[in-house]
Amino acid sequence: MSLPHALLGLLAVRPSSGYELAKAFEGDLGRYAWQAGHTSIYPELGKLAERGLVEVTHEGPRGSRTYAVTPEGRDELRTWLLTPPRQAAKVRNERVLRMFLLSVLDPADALEVLRRITEHTAAEAAELRRIRSDAGPVVAPGAEGFGQLAAEYGLRQYEAVHSWALWAIEQLESRAAAAS
Repeated sequence: MSLPHALLGLLAVRPSSGYELAKAFEGDLGRYAWQAGHTSIYPELGKLAERGLVEVTHEGPRGSRTYAVTPEGRDELRTWLLTPPRQAAKVRNERVLRMFLLSVLDPADALEVLRRITEHTAAEAAELRRIRSDAGPVVAPGAEGFGQLAAEYGLRQYEAVHSWALWAIEQLESRAAAAS
């Protein structure tokens, strides 16, 4: 995912100011998908406007601008969404790295790490279940349903990691029992 495409997606849902976009990144979008702040959002909006992918639809007090996606911006977003993601040349996933290195810990410490993972993933999954339940069924994409498919995706990821961590705990505990 890239910031330009995140901005195009948000503006495709509804025209917004840079401030409103920054607020969106402070919410669930920033928590679960992609983080961005004012210092990266405003320059990127300028670049998107230069490329004709967004346009200023309203100018308010103190230089406030409302942006909307253009037809060219919608085409760019559609192309990006329909193109499978490229595997990054450099993979950097701290969580996976920690799992590779888990074996350097004493078994009790490794189990503690895994138990914390189960607690964290259970809590996050419960929060996403609540969000999904409050929102009701996914009716259609757009402002009302925005994020529901992503919330379900995140929920299922947390459930999968939770299940894996329980399995890993079982593996370590059975190995420890066999060694005793």
